[in-house]
Amino acid sequence: MPPSLLRQTDNMTKRRSIKKVTPEPIEELRKEIESSPAFRELMAGGTRGSTKKSQDLPLLPLRGEVVFPNTIVPIVINRNAGIALVDAVSASTDRTIVLATQIEVETDVPTRSDLADFGCVGQILQMLKFPDGTTRIVFQGVSRARIGKILRQEPFPLVTAHSVNDKEHKGLEIEALVHQARKLLARMVKQTQQVPEELQVAAMNTHEPARLVDLFASSLPFLVEEKLTMLAEPDVKKRLKILLRYWTRHLEVIELAGRIQAQVGSEITKAQREHFIRQQIKAMQEELGEAGDESSEIVQMTAKLESANPPVGVMTEARRELERLSNMHPSSAEYSIVRTYLDWIIHLPWNESTRDRLDLRQARRVLDKDHYDLEKIKERIIEYLAVRKLKNDLKGPILCLVGPPGTGKTSLGRSIADALGRKFVRMSLGGVHDEAEIRGHRRTYIAALPGRVIQGLRKAGSNNPVFVLDEVDKLGNDFRGDPASALLEVLDPEQNTTFHDHYLDVEFDLSKVLFLATANTSETIPHALLDRMEILELPGYSEEQKLAIARKHLIPKQLEAHGLKSDTVTIPDDAVRRIVSDYTREAGLRNLEREIGTICRKIARKRAEGNRRKIVVTDKDVTVYLGPPRFFKESAMRKPSPGVSTGLAWTPTGGEILFIESTLLPGGKGGMTLTGLLGESMRESVQAAAGYIRSRAEKLGINTKPLSDSDLHVHVPAGAVPKDGPSAGVAIAASLVSLLNEKPLRGDVAMTGEVTLSGRVLPVGGIREKVLAARRAGIHHVLLPVHNRNDLVDLPKEVKADMSFEFVETIDEVISNLFPVEKTVKPRSKTTSNATKRS
Repeated sequence: MPPSLLRQTDNMTKRRSIKKVTPEPIEELRKEIESSPAFRELMAGGTRGSTKKSQDLPLLPLRGEVVFPNTIVPIVINRNAGIALVDAVSASTDRTIVLATQIEVETDVPTRSDLADFGCVGQILQMLKFPDGTTRIVFQGVSRARIGKILRQEPFPLVTAHSVNDKEHKGLEIEALVHQARKLLARMVKQTQQVPEELQVAAMNTHEPARLVDLFASSLPFLVEEKLTMLAEPDVKKRLKILLRYWTRHLEVIELAGRIQAQVGSEITKAQREHFIRQQIKAMQEELGEAGDESSEIVQMTAKLESANPPVGVMTEARRELERLSNMHPSSAEYSIVRTYLDWIIHLPWNESTRDRLDLRQARRVLDKDHYDLEKIKERIIEYLAVRKLKNDLKGPILCLVGPPGTGKTSLGRSIADALGRKFVRMSLGGVHDEAEIRGHRRTYIAALPGRVIQGLRKAGSNNPVFVLDEVDKLGNDFRGDPASALLEVLDPEQNTTFHDHYLDVEFDLSKVLFLATANTSETIPHALLDRMEILELPGYSEEQKLAIARKHLIPKQLEAHGLKSDTVTIPDDAVRRIVSDYTREAGLRNLEREIGTICRKIARKRAEGNRRKIVVTDKDVTVYLGPPRFFKESAMRKPSPGVSTGLAWTPTGGEILFIESTLLPGGKGGMTLTGLLGESMRESVQAAAGYIRSRAEKLGINTKPLSDSDLHVHVPAGAVPKDGPSAGVAIAASLVSLLNEKPLRGDVAMTGEVTLSGRVLPVGGIREKVLAARRAGIHHVLLPVHNRNDLVDLPKEVKADMSFEFVETIDEVISNLFPVEKTVKPRSKTTSNATKRS
């Protein structure tokens, strides 16, 4: 046998015992063995070894393996006794030994009772030692032998072996048994496709029944006990019958397993595969002594549920689900669903509340530290704390902060949470279309979860956080439901004590939560939802307020964000004013903060390049950092001309000035053209103003003949921006009077108010934003409806000091204020006092 034959056994698993190496996984080794002269001689009926009835032979025990006569197998030896045996036999001329199966495989030094009664006598064909201390041999089985007593154990076992000759048979019965064995082989080849080709070739070329049955018994996957039964049977006919019985049963098991696999193979789910893997892990853990109680998870969840102490109704439902879970198999599809549901029940803050900080002065200090002005909002929070201090079971208020972007609505919610000592949760509602975002999905849906209200409470870990519903005015609705309607239950103090989430399917008390909604406008909020909230308006900031906020909050924040220090970088008030007037046009502060961040970023670059000098950003340096001015005061750029007036408009982002331009087109027939993307309400305002002027033309001293001979064209610039609303009526009427009188209006006056067909001026909204827009544009005189006088109360003091306001009740009073030199109508004494009074 060439050395390469023994080297093929090097990949076999090493054990501390002597074991048989099966020839199946070593295809090349098998080919070399079967092509050897010894194997050919064996298959041809040659060498049969010693035929002595009894002889004392060295014993080589095998753990859990059986060797048959007429076979050649490689064996790995790593026990000292086995290595000593091979060394002794190799040094002698007689290499005959006996192999016996060791039944008690854990015993290192087996006694007679640890060995099978029958073994195999044969010869060592070749031996090779390896550096790892193991010895490899190739053994040729010759005959059966009954194992006698062990004569000695050292240096290796020596036993008395009684040879047993085969009892041969001839005739039709033995031929039939052999034929049946070959049919079973063909059947097995067809079923498993794993029978080695060498076995098939050897079976075709083996004609002696004794050799054939030993070949099959050695090569096929029978149990050790079955192989020992066949080894112990000397009668060839009986041995064949035993082989056929075991083999037939083995094939039937394979067929049955195949049918079962075909039936249920397509039904195996991912969960079942995971369960199978878990069972394997569990078995491994049991072997390592690490396995725990199977019901430990149920026990832990029960303990956590008791610790959470939810309300009685919730506890009843949770216990019912817990009982269902304990009766489910982990591979069940519903197991994970119930497990997730119980996890939500356990971790919700049913009774977890943070303690309110009821120190009113401290709360006021926190609010003043984080936000400038906003007195109404701060007063409302202090009032809530005062009542909460007197009444412990006070329900949380539901406030809605309405104001332009960048005025601090969302950050105010966080400050309120800090002032109260509560957790803070924010839920953005912008673009939400699905009702399930609020109320959750029912558990019948795959990957269902509670709504975002319940999710926010779990994240907060308390049942009384400050819960900000951001951008509530931008809710949508479609075929998936109306989230605004779902919020009705959340924001109704009479209903939210029993809020019902579709996923939980139990009630949760939201009455302790302080809900704070934010919106840019209340017009798009459904009326039913708006009715459940207390509206607090956050108007736009004046220039002085922006300056104070920039000095106190924005500049320090941006310096820190860009790695700069206040003692090395200074941005004076003049520079901030320049940024506000020339680079921002907003009611809030976002663009102002962005521009300050741009300046800080450029200064940081200078620092990184090695400039260590103190930098002072003057108003002249602003253009160096930010480029040319982006905005200018439009009133200063326009020259007064007939037919042009300045109106005031309100938008969700703050107030804006609005120019109304009108002209006559000769050769017309009294038609009217309106341009500038005007809405229906604004078009009607033009018609109402024109109708009043026509009806009062003689008393007002206005020549209306051009209106009959020409077409009137009214245009509002910024034609790409939609415009609507009745508040431009006064400005439209003033533009038409200026056009028909061919006299320009005062350029330093802006106006707002709705006009009726009888010439009355009605009050409008958004006065604060409009006044601030006029001031930003450089206009310091504003005409307002007389009924809007009270709206000036909330204006900052510095704005009141810098602006003058004239209140009008009719169009006649508007004209008298706009054309002071040549009054066209004698004003009544009552309206004169109103018109000349200033704020």
